[in-house]
Amino acid sequence: MKASPIRFAIIGSGNIAEKHAQAIAAVPGAKLIAVWGRDPNRGRSFAKTLGVDFVTDLASLAARDDLDAATIATPSGVHAESSLPFLRQGKAVLCEKPLEITMEKADLMIDTAREHGAILAGVFQQRLGVGAQAMKKAVCDGRFGTITLASAQLKWWREQAYYDSVSWRGTLLLDGGGALMNQGIHVVDLLQWLVGMPSEVFSYSACLAHKRIEVEDTAIIALRYPSGALGTIEASTACKPGFAMRIELCGDKGSAVLEDDRIARWQFDDERPEDKSVRTMGSGAIVGGSGDPRAIGFEGHRILIEDLVGAIHEKRSPMIPGSEARNAVQLILAAYESVRSGKPIRLPQLKKHAHTNSMGGTKK
Repeated sequence: MKASPIRFAIIGSGNIAEKHAQAIAAVPGAKLIAVWGRDPNRGRSFAKTLGVDFVTDLASLAARDDLDAATIATPSGVHAESSLPFLRQGKAVLCEKPLEITMEKADLMIDTAREHGAILAGVFQQRLGVGAQAMKKAVCDGRFGTITLASAQLKWWREQAYYDSVSWRGTLLLDGGGALMNQGIHVVDLLQWLVGMPSEVFSYSACLAHKRIEVEDTAIIALRYPSGALGTIEASTACKPGFAMRIELCGDKGSAVLEDDRIARWQFDDERPEDKSVRTMGSGAIVGGSGDPRAIGFEGHRILIEDLVGAIHEKRSPMIPGSEARNAVQLILAAYESVRSGKPIRLPQLKKHAHTNSMGGTKK
């Protein structure tokens, strides 16, 4: 018997909410039935465009019997506030990055989902690309040997108008940070997914190319891993015109470079028959927004919506559970604590800090 469609609500009505709507429409087993938004005028217009209800009360929406899941596309600092009503009703939630901007809020979401038997999934679409999947398989197969350097770069560009367009963007209270927490989190998550979490971080940050924001537009993190391997993360929204996201993994038996969703270098001691196809497979369908946030594609979201539909029907964990989406937040908060204290931070000893400890940089 064909399973009934999973009925979704989109919580939020901004740019990324549009990607959620496109993704839901592209999944045969999913159906959008409602929208909720912090801005009633924008929310009503968005809902009208989609041909669905606009709802003003979040709690009543979460309690509806004709709703199975919600996607969270609100500002980062209200992800918990937006998610908890649904999790408490046992509804599935797919939450945009970051899961939240503090460990307390992120852990509350995870604990609430567990307590009420709800599915909590995170959005990190870069993991789903063909290039990223090939790199992950090479790591699992031990092809790098001893990994010596693991590095990530996200050198994007955002116009000043991007920060000026909405009042919450670039604020500690609702954005929780800048180039690291908002954009760089993509490579932070991808790097930790590939090689694991570092044991220690040391970070610098600055605000160099933008005005009227409370957060960094440029940051670097030095990484030390439990194995002794080293690494770096660079994140910026101040690199015009914007460059491809880049991951470099180097070891004593080979190295590989990923640029967006394309393998740019692939060289190992143990050459395998499939290596030629990996080198020539080209870019996949996971499209980033290096110079324009609206250029981000929705294919990764489509895959995650499809996976969530399957997880609900099959009563299984999603592809990226909330407990895993938590890792990138923890690493970034450690970097922010390093900037505040001027000291290296060991992740197992990371204390839980509110948004006031986020990285601010030097404002102009």
